[in-house]
Amino acid sequence: MSNLFQPINFKSGTTIKNRFMLAPLTNTQSHVDGRLSDDEYHWLTMRAKGGFGLTMTCAAHVQAVGQGFPGQLGIFGDEHLEGLTRLAKGINDEDSLSVVQLHHAGMRSPAELIGQSPVCPSDHADTGAVALSTEQVDQLIEDFILGAERAVTAGFDGVEIHGAHGYILAQFLSGTVNQRQDKYGGSIENRMRPITEIIEGIRARCPKNFLLGLRLSPERFDVHLPDIIEVAKRILADAKIDFLDMSLWDSFKEPEDEAFKGRSLLSYFTELERGDVALGIAGKLRDPNEVRLAMEADIDFVLLGRAAILHHDFPLQMHADSNFTPVSNPVSTDHLREQGLGEAFITYMSSWKGFVS
Repeated sequence: MSNLFQPINFKSGTTIKNRFMLAPLTNTQSHVDGRLSDDEYHWLTMRAKGGFGLTMTCAAHVQAVGQGFPGQLGIFGDEHLEGLTRLAKGINDEDSLSVVQLHHAGMRSPAELIGQSPVCPSDHADTGAVALSTEQVDQLIEDFILGAERAVTAGFDGVEIHGAHGYILAQFLSGTVNQRQDKYGGSIENRMRPITEIIEGIRARCPKNFLLGLRLSPERFDVHLPDIIEVAKRILADAKIDFLDMSLWDSFKEPEDEAFKGRSLLSYFTELERGDVALGIAGKLRDPNEVRLAMEADIDFVLLGRAAILHHDFPLQMHADSNFTPVSNPVSTDHLREQGLGEAFITYMSSWKGFVS
């Protein structure tokens, strides 16, 4: 089984016991004000108990105005610390690294949810989002760093910065969405500046052994593959993060961009010099064979989403039987309850075509 059950010693000094990470998954289970619920605690600690070497929260918003979905976990205020502290301990007690994904939805924040127009790098007619001032971008960066500091206070082992899926940091990366004329727009160096300043701030203000990752996605949502390759290249060369998490939608697909077809999308990132930074991928890794094939493509770890919803103990099952057969969709709501999903999460998964019977 290759090195799936071998540890990784991250550059900051933290060690993960195996190559399985729980992907950050939207689940709508937290309280209205962003505080941790018992359902959210149960869902996540059950994955830690199930053998995931690293258990990551859903996207946790760093500003109230950055909420992207109902029932989202918050990390924008000290009122969230009690629940976050309980969660970090619960994950760590199961011998799993605890990580919060730091997030802001930007123009993807529903106005009816946040009670105002969403914000964006530039005015955006389709969503009604309004452009942030330079000072507001500076505050956005500060709030990501403050989110990381709250994660430290709560006892988490690290954070992942969400720079993917068309959320606010990806909106800055987009050469079409981002029409700014200041230091946060124009060149790729300027468009990625919020990410690099967040990384620098977390490294400067959090402990040296605090785990730091970044999630990027190379397609969809008005980002362009050459730009994301360049961003990944620069971030890896800077070597200030511990891991890069590439969300590919499908780990084995070719690029959508005609100029880049003829080889796998993943290969454009595995060929980059990454030094001591670990590289992982997410996207349709549903069974042991697909996990093995992904690892053979020269990556360091896998992030499981749907597979982890269906089997809270996927790593333990694969360790016991390298060819175990996961349950097929659609599954019953009773199966999802047995796997630790709360009713709000089950309702959310029922909206996914063909997932729930």
